[in-house]
Amino acid sequence: MKILGIDPGMAIVGYCILDYDGKNISLEHSGSIQTTKNEKEGARLKEIHEDMRTIIQQYQPDICAIEKLFFFRNYTTVMPVAHARGVILLALEEFNIPVYEYTPIEVKQILTGYGRATKKEVEQMVKIALDTDTLPKLDDTVDSIAIAISYTRNPNK
Repeated sequence: MKILGIDPGMAIVGYCILDYDGKNISLEHSGSIQTTKNEKEGARLKEIHEDMRTIIQQYQPDICAIEKLFFFRNYTTVMPVAHARGVILLALEEFNIPVYEYTPIEVKQILTGYGRATKKEVEQMVKIALDTDTLPKLDDTVDSIAIAISYTRNPNK
């Protein structure tokens, strides 16, 4: 099974493709979609949508695990992220990819057993799950991997 993990954002969308055979997890690919701050919001959303379609076509995931928005303190941050998430969900729907959603607290709970775990603790559990000492540099990409791993441990969400 191929799992597309997504950490949505307007400036950066972290994503990964995990191979999962029901027991073992391996990272096939990871990366990010990065949009330019100077561009109009519509152009940035179009870029995210088009790039997501390309990723889906190239890797043909079976399912998608995506971060669910549940609470934001900053209204100016939540709206662009919600818009980006919307065009990502549209691309997934266009390809009939089933979507599983996990809040940041759920991801932390699933991976570490503690919903208020630190980023370092989550990163350590991602390293253990992938049996690796190194992770991608971008936090958004690492977050997408953590979200995808969450599906392997809680697929009925």
